[in-house]
Amino acid sequence: MRRPQFNHERADWPGFTWDDRGIVAPLAGVRHKQGLLLGRMRGLGFDLRAEANLAALTSEVVKSSAIEGEALSADEVRSSIARRLGLEVAGLPTASRHVDGVVEMMLDATRNCEAPLASERLFSWHAALFPTGRNGLDRITVGAWRTDESGPMQVVSGPLEREVVHFEAPPAQRLGVEMEAFFDWFNSPSSTDSVLQAGVAHLWFVTVHPFDDGNGRIARAIAELMLARADGAPERFYSMSSQLEAERKDYYAALESAQRGALDITEWLLWFLGCLDRALGSAELMLAGVLRKARLWERINRRPVNERQRSVINRMLGEYEGFMSTSKYAKLAKCSQDTAHRDVLELVARGILVKNDAGGRSTSYRLGEAEQVAP
Repeated sequence: MRRPQFNHERADWPGFTWDDRGIVAPLAGVRHKQGLLLGRMRGLGFDLRAEANLAALTSEVVKSSAIEGEALSADEVRSSIARRLGLEVAGLPTASRHVDGVVEMMLDATRNCEAPLASERLFSWHAALFPTGRNGLDRITVGAWRTDESGPMQVVSGPLEREVVHFEAPPAQRLGVEMEAFFDWFNSPSSTDSVLQAGVAHLWFVTVHPFDDGNGRIARAIAELMLARADGAPERFYSMSSQLEAERKDYYAALESAQRGALDITEWLLWFLGCLDRALGSAELMLAGVLRKARLWERINRRPVNERQRSVINRMLGEYEGFMSTSKYAKLAKCSQDTAHRDVLELVARGILVKNDAGGRSTSYRLGEAEQVAP
């Protein structure tokens, strides 16, 4: 089967083009949603904005890794981000070196969004992603562009001798020139809307694929950097990677289609804008969760709970899945079953925890609503 021509093999690479007339309406819709969301966030107090930023960044880091099949602990990610932002980390676990590295990359991308991109900055991101110099058991080139020692950088599927090449990146000897062209474009003043630049940058970086591994995560960090510029603020109140992970199959299909042949990327940008539009819509759910958490703690703090109880409540308000039981409480709070039982009964008596219908050994609890909490 003949290998397809890829966009970077064209003589006019990287001369991306798109149809402005077809993009103007969806771009205006995305910009309108961004404005509404940022306006709502500006109307909240500092603590709520900080909590919303923490929730969005946690989701962004966790989901960007999930796209690559890597499961990060949401509690560790939240702990690492909170510590770096000077927020409360009580009850959260200490983050691993690997999680800290991923968080450092994302915070540098978003909080230093006006700083230019350069090879050394990306090398430091890459080294943060792979602190041991390995991806699993395999040693990889870290903090430097990939080499051709292991052959061409390809994305393939199917059995041997019938493999389908979905994409092949430029050879390693071109990477210096390719990345300088990318940096020149990225760092130069432009009349192109920053949201569109985020989409172009994402596709361009993934196409060059300059590292042995981690290219997808770095491409999404670069897009987040440009989206932070588009928002005019380093705080993040929505997560593009959460939406990309939810639409992972379509995401990869859109990238593959854009990398085959023509340099007109209108369809890719339309897909990117649509995904961003849906991410902004999902932010409303996140904001609702932040507001619920704030209302609940406002009621609870009229008669504060002990540190064990505070820790478990925060876990349940975070990424914790399922209901709570006495045994789970004891494990999370690192206490005895008797202590866990007393703590749970106190929380039930105040309406902070609500007992589910099933009883006996299946007894479980869920968080109550703020209005149910006795002062």
